[in-house]
Amino acid sequence: MKSTLYEHFHPEEKPFIDRAEEWIERSAQLHELRRTDFLDPRQGEIVTMLANRNGDVTVRLEGGHPGAERKRAIIAPDYRHLEDEPPGIAVLEVTAPGTSFSALDHGDFLGAILGLGVKRDCIGDIHPHDSFCHILVTEEMADYTLIHLRQVHRTHVLTELLPLEKLKPAQQKLEETSLSVASMRLDGIASDVYRMGRSKVVDPIRAGRCKVNWRTEENPSTLLREGDVVSMKGLGRFKVLHVDGMTKKGKIRLAIGKFI
Repeated sequence: MKSTLYEHFHPEEKPFIDRAEEWIERSAQLHELRRTDFLDPRQGEIVTMLANRNGDVTVRLEGGHPGAERKRAIIAPDYRHLEDEPPGIAVLEVTAPGTSFSALDHGDFLGAILGLGVKRDCIGDIHPHDSFCHILVTEEMADYTLIHLRQVHRTHVLTELLPLEKLKPAQQKLEETSLSVASMRLDGIASDVYRMGRSKVVDPIRAGRCKVNWRTEENPSTLLREGDVVSMKGLGRFKVLHVDGMTKKGKIRLAIGKFI
């Protein structure tokens, strides 16, 4: 049965599928309630899909705010009302009185926490602002990050834990650009976005270093669609914002947003 299930997923997703299946089975058979660590959208999709195949469990995804990307899953027997269950998410506020954070970005804050030995799975969305940053963490790691995070890049910082309702989400920044492409192929669009020759883009795609909508994509000729999010290891990620029709020469006009 499990081998049949694996056919619907990428091989690298098998270890996560096994873990998720165990969570769901324990919830169904032992009546356990489990909060996972933070999941990316693809992992959340897998957990939801597996839970829907089992009529004895229910699942709720919670990331701390309506537009959250990374979310914890709450898995429980189907008779539990998950709306009443706390999500287990804390807000770590990072400040540096008298210092602007405008020169720091998402990667600086993420790197600082990972440098403490905290797993990426324990960190949710990161919301940088000019004078402070709100970082979502699992409640289990909240005190540890509160005590140990004292520097981000070269900036000495102070930390405080806030209740979830005090979260101030930051608007995701995108550098928008327009492209004219011959087709919606992944390799063609990626080569234009990253300003690389197509041959240099094809190799990392085939090597499994590219994800489309958080799912590994190894086929360079895959056709992208409006709304797709593409990430290439070491090169960043971009989103196909919208398709703007055809040029007079028969090319497709696209609006691309590169995450910054």
